[in-house]
Amino acid sequence: MKLKTRITISFLVVVLIPIIFTGAALMVFSQYQLNAIEKRYGIENATYENLSNTTQILSGMTTQIFNDLQEQAEEDPSFFENKEYLDTINTELKDKDSYLVVRKEGQIVYCGSEEEEPELIQDLPAYANYSTGLDGGVYMGSHQALVKQVDFVSDDEETGSAFIVSSALGSMLQLDTLAKNMIIAVILILIFTGFLLGIWIYRGILAPLNKLKVATQNIKEGNLDFTIEGEGVEEINGLCLDFEEMRKRLKENAEEKLEYDKENKELISNISHDLKTPITAVKGYVEGIMDGVADTQEKMDKYIKTIYNKANEMDRLINELTFYSKIDTNRIPYTFSKIHVTEYFDDCAEDLELELEAKGVGLGYYNYVDQDVVVIADAEQIKRVINNIVSNSLKYMNKTKCYINIRVKDVGDFIQVEIEDNGKGICPKDISCIFDRFYRTDTSRNSAMGGSGIGLSIVRKIIEDHGGKVWATSKENTGTVMYFVLRKYQEVPASE
Repeated sequence: MKLKTRITISFLVVVLIPIIFTGAALMVFSQYQLNAIEKRYGIENATYENLSNTTQILSGMTTQIFNDLQEQAEEDPSFFENKEYLDTINTELKDKDSYLVVRKEGQIVYCGSEEEEPELIQDLPAYANYSTGLDGGVYMGSHQALVKQVDFVSDDEETGSAFIVSSALGSMLQLDTLAKNMIIAVILILIFTGFLLGIWIYRGILAPLNKLKVATQNIKEGNLDFTIEGEGVEEINGLCLDFEEMRKRLKENAEEKLEYDKENKELISNISHDLKTPITAVKGYVEGIMDGVADTQEKMDKYIKTIYNKANEMDRLINELTFYSKIDTNRIPYTFSKIHVTEYFDDCAEDLELELEAKGVGLGYYNYVDQDVVVIADAEQIKRVINNIVSNSLKYMNKTKCYINIRVKDVGDFIQVEIEDNGKGICPKDISCIFDRFYRTDTSRNSAMGGSGIGLSIVRKIIEDHGGKVWATSKENTGTVMYFVLRKYQEVPASE
């Protein structure tokens, strides 16, 4: 839900809910008051008109007694001189917030009110005064009372009047109670509406913002091990998701930096260790020449050759380090061109044969590719791939008679190169890791094998940058076969 929509709904809730609940409360309380009026004043089928009209209430609640008094005045007016009868009538009127007053020949002969009200009694209507239509009653506003009058003539021809005086204060209390109840109800409705609206706004806006604040504090302190779930309004939900994506990237960058630092330290450690051995050898042979130990031409040639080989070994290690830095920054200087596969690999095999022959290793070369097959590749980098694979094979030769076989095959859209050796092989648990940077199956770091642990990772990087793939199979104590494939170049004829 969008923030704009939530604000619109909040406005409608603030306006409509109090109106609806107030209307419902008014109906409930009004009905309750009507029921109370029916029960207290004996008015049947009380309506909202009764509730709003105090005079009607006052008139209706004494109608029956008024009718009884009229019948009594016609049948036997002597009862108006019977105090016991008058007390009975007055008792009934008390339950209706009313009382009885009897006047005869201008004199008050009976008053049922416990409190004297001389002004009201003095203002009572005169005999035979029927100026109102409220069941013979008149409302005396100054005294807030409704007075109903029943005239009678006694046996001795004396005139008199019986008055039913009903106080309006009692019925007004009903309206006061209704008003108070409505005020309390409105206050409670507003509190309830505000509470619900507050919870809704908090859950939709404030709660997600608080989570974002906590997340910001965590990132500030370097803690990225948490998650932020999208919730709340659409805008804040999107912000939470973007924040979570940022956190993931920051964490990935931090992990990559840690891994990069770890690899750099490992590389420095490997190169330092592997450089130490040839440097020590060079120093030893140079000292031997300086001390005159190489006192014959044969020894001198041997010492110089060894120094040369060790220098080449150091140069190779330094070249690997330089090339690794280019890999790490994706700045390998490729020069792609069309290469005729047969001619190129024939030349590579010829160069390798001389080098391997000097080391007492045999080379078998088999090319099964047609003369016209071409690939797009960097000749120098593919040569590096072959040299790295062969150098890695030479490290782990453990047979009396060593050999390396190179096979070049046509496999459909690719040419496949296989470099096989008869070394000690690779155990199954290591075969999937040999192309990882700094991974070495020789954990003891035997100086005879040396290496920085990045040779085969360079191979994988170069082949993948050429759009190819590299993998290996091996059998312990039998040998290893390294494979890589390059896509053949195929000219697409121009559409006519």
